Amino acid sequence: MIALLDYGSGNLRSVHKALLKVGATVRIAQTPDQIGDAQAMVLPGVGAFDDCINALRKQELLEAAREFIDGGRPFLGICVGYQALFEKSEEFNSCAAGLGIFKGSVIRFSEKNGLKIPQIGWNQLQITKPDCPLFRGVADGSYVYFVHSFFPQPADANIVATRTEYGDRFASSVWRDNVYATQFHPEKSQKVGLQLLKNFVELVKD
Repeated sequence: MIALLDYGSGNLRSVHKALLKVGATVRIAQTPDQIGDAQAMVLPGVGAFDDCINALRKQELLEAAREFIDGGRPFLGICVGYQALFEKSEEFNSCAAGLGIFKGSVIRFSEKNGLKIPQIGWNQLQITKPDCPLFRGVADGSYVYFVHSFFPQPADANIVATRTEYGDRFASSVWRDNVYATQFHPEKSQKVGLQLLKNFVELVKD
């Protein structure tokens, strides 16, 4: 059973459908009680960092997510759900504190060489941690789908699982222990994204 956190994020339904497609049993959770005995958790997200954090806090899901992670069960953050794992964001003069699971802040792409912001579309992954279970069966150089203007800048380079070039070379995913997170949208990344989600589901089965 995977708890999919529902705090009003626009991509929840597509993530739900993708998880079901790869064989997961999914419980949509809007309150801590609904997380229950879930074996894994997914935090999806689109939109602004503060909106995500404030909505999670209002529904008492912020601390529930932190406790879930501390309990050692597999956790996957997607897009803003990835950014929320860090300490803070520069987005729109953000004042909300993130989960602080990882040290570092969320910064904006630099406007140089006519770079189009946000990045919307397909881009490549450079896999820097080939032993990461999330990328089992995913080839280096695979294309995945992004929609974002901001990205986390981890203080610890050792957690970076993939990097991607878009003007800046940024950490497009991270992994440490039971926590996995991607700036790109696996639910929109077709075959590669489904393989990634399948790998996550298999962590639960293991």
